[in-house]
Formats: sequence, C-alpha cells, structure tokens
Amino acid sequence: MNVYLLYAALGFYLLSTLTYALSLALNRPVLERPGYYSILTAFVIHLASLITRYCAAGYTPITNVYESLSFLSLCITGFFFYIRRAYRVPMIGCIIAPLVSFILIMSLNFPSEIKPLVPALKSAWLPAHTILSFIGNSIFIVGFFISLVYLAVEKEIKKKRAFFFSEKFPSLSTLDRINYRCMSLGFPFLTAGIITGSMWAGFAWGSYWQWDPKETWSLITWIVYAILFHNRLALGWRGKRTAYMMILGFILIVFTFLGVNFLLKGNHTYI
Repeated sequence: MNVYLLYAALGFYLLSTLTYALSLALNRPVLERPGYYSILTAFVIHLASLITRYCAAGYTPITNVYESLSFLSLCITGFFFYIRRAYRVPMIGCIIAPLVSFILIMSLNFPSEIKPLVPALKSAWLPAHTILSFIGNSIFIVGFFISLVYLAVEKEIKKKRAFFFSEKFPSLSTLDRINYRCMSLGFPFLTAGIITGSMWAGFAWGSYWQWDPKETWSLITWIVYAILFHNRLALGWRGKRTAYMMILGFILIVFTFLGVNFLLKGNHTYI
C-alpha cells in the first residue's frame, strides 16, 4: 500500500514539475499556484505513504536506501514550504519539484520490501538520529540549489544582462539571506544528528566513536559547515564565498549518504 501511495505522490510531484516548467518557459507566473498545490498534494500523499509504512513495519522507516531517499525528499519538500512562505519566493518550487521527483524516482529503483531490523537498528535512538540527520541534510541540500541560483544570478548581473535567472528569481541579497537561514537551521540539526548517532553507537557497539567510514565523513562534513558558519558570523562571509562552501558541503553530504554505502564498508551500510 505504501509503495502505491509513493507512486501517486510521484505523479503529483511530476505534475508540479511540469506546471512550474511551463510557468518559466511561457513566462506565466499565474501557473505557479497550480504548481504549488500539486506539490502540496504530493506532500500529503507522500506523508500518508510514510505513515502507512511505519504502521506496517512497526519501526521508523528510514533504515535502507529506498526509505532514506523517500524520507529525504519529504523533508526537502517540507522545508520548501517554509522557505516559500518566509521569503515569498514562489518560483523556488521550479527547483524543488524536479529535485524531489528525481530523488523519488531514484528511491523506487531500490528494494522496497519491509524486512526485520538487524539487531543494531532495534533501538529508540533510530528515530532520533535518523530524523535529525535527514532534516539537517535536506536543509543543506536546499541551500546547495539556492547557491547555484545565486551564482547564476550573480553571473548575469556581472555581465549586465537579464535573461533567465535574474528576472525570475529573488535578488542576490534575498538569496544570500536564504542561504544563511539554511546554514543556521541545518547546522544544529546536523550537530544533533551526529551527537545522537554517537550515543546510539555507545549503546549498540560499546563505543561512542569507532571512526567508521560514515562517522568519519559525517565529521568531515560537519567541520566544513562549522567553518562556514564561523566565518559567516566572525568574518562576515557573504555571497559567493558562502555559495561555494555550501556546494562543497553538498558534495560531502552526497558522498556520506550514498558514496559510503556503495564504496566503503562499515557498520552503517544498510542497502
């Protein structure tokens, strides 16, 4: 049942993607609202899919690649609603809708069967660690795409021409403020995710830190964002510096999330 709901959600995400694309291509801002309601409908169905899977499995369904990608896309969509409302940037949906659609399509290519948990995952720390970590990652992923838009708008302005990005997306100052909000919200969640993961490791394996590949790369990712956060507050980093660091952080998140699972062996490898 939950898989069918996920397919239904994907249908509405794709509909939203198409609507936003038409809004951009035809320069019809009025089409943004149908795109928004399509992604809102997709989010509700997606959430229902997560709830039904939780009821069927009896545990927080963030234990393999299929479930993780699905939950990540749900978090990204939820954060989009916040950004859209807080900064009044409706056309950000033209980035989020295709992104979430792509992630869901990826998830549906992995096994979706509900299986008994391995002993290490049978813990009350599972929901705390995974939910906090994935919320943090989703916020930083949105920050990555905001950074790409920032660099594109900045390039157009520098060339003294308005073409695609600078006409349809917010100003550089607004994009920079959104990036800072992504940074200031994502970093505490990432930190809390690492701390709860360490506590979980202490109970599961008798050691709070084992330099497991995923632990190591999570720490490297945290250090990059910590440097960015510090330099933003202490040195006043703005604009392109922030954007480039957010892009580097995104690359590390992707490697930590997927690369470690497929390229490196460790205690966190659950396909």
